[in-house]
Amino acid sequence: MTRVILFNKPFGVLSQFTDKGTDGSPRPTLSKYIKVPGVYAAGRLDRDSEGLMVLTDNGKLQAKISDPEHKMIKTYWVQVEGTPNGKALSQLAGGVKLNDGMTARAQVEQISEPDGLWERDPPVRYRASVPDTWLQITIAEGRNRQVRRMTAHVGHPTLRLIRAQIGDWHLGDIPLGKWRDA
Repeated sequence: MTRVILFNKPFGVLSQFTDKGTDGSPRPTLSKYIKVPGVYAAGRLDRDSEGLMVLTDNGKLQAKISDPEHKMIKTYWVQVEGTPNGKALSQLAGGVKLNDGMTARAQVEQISEPDGLWERDPPVRYRASVPDTWLQITIAEGRNRQVRRMTAHVGHPTLRLIRAQIGDWHLGDIPLGKWRDA
């Protein structure tokens, strides 16, 4: 029977089980949190991003989740610098031209800070003179650092990025650094 694990990845953790680091010293990896043999991450989440990761022992399912051809939807909560106006939100939703080409359409909406959000360690930098805004962005692509590049392109750099959903799997109330079977 296929095993599927949902994990709430903390900031600073690599989405792999081993690492030697560029200077030879290890950085935090999934092995610090998940002691289940035979499961592997289905897709990646940048070291400086947080939230939902799906791990499985089924290679076909892993490929389906991580392969961009399958266009599995992913929803992110994104704290951006500044307050995007209607034009910026429309650009994000309609697709933006990045160095590697035009992004597909996205679902974008301004939201309140998500309920039950944990403190990030280290905290997001705070500047009293520059407001920040939370967005919910849903995409069906998975380019490298795509959401961060999209928000920067419209003039609102990402301060914090949390993946809340992959396909039908939701982060829900999984505590930071913890996992549960799906």
